[in-house]
Amino acid sequence: MQKVQSYTTTRTQTFDLIISALLIALVFVATVFINIKLPTGNGGLVHLGTGMLFIASILFGPKKGALAGSVGMALFDLMSGWTLWAPGTFIARGLQGYIAGKFAWSNGRNGNSIGFNLLGMVLSIPVMLAVYYVYEAILYNSWIMPAASIPGNLIQNAVGMIVAIPVCLVLKKIPLFSK
Repeated sequence: MQKVQSYTTTRTQTFDLIISALLIALVFVATVFINIKLPTGNGGLVHLGTGMLFIASILFGPKKGALAGSVGMALFDLMSGWTLWAPGTFIARGLQGYIAGKFAWSNGRNGNSIGFNLLGMVLSIPVMLAVYYVYEAILYNSWIMPAASIPGNLIQNAVGMIVAIPVCLVLKKIPLFSK
């Protein structure tokens, strides 16, 4: 009996690891290959990585959403010349993924409530903005300069939500994701 439980636990942990790695890779790829550099100020990029972060959080919950967002986007920063931003991204996107997933999965909803999914995404945005704002203020030694990146970050999040909502609606119809 113990061998069966041990095998089942190991198999579940392995599956969990595989899903986490795939989510990290999907966030990274969505950030790398589909991004537009904004011409204004420090606004950074508009990319589909935010949409993938929201999708991961809604479909798999707060822990996997946080892991996918923080590691996937920090890896992008490290590999694409935005290295200085990686620590801030790790924190901002980890918190954003966790908050979005926590609301989507609260009270046993498991990402099945469009309203709570949307609420989680919306409430994660000010936290992400605040972390980036403080991080930029430290980098630039200015509390004014970081304000220039807020519009770009808002656009990026709006695009992410516009992508995530219909994708999650479709994926939730698949038995694997409807649990």
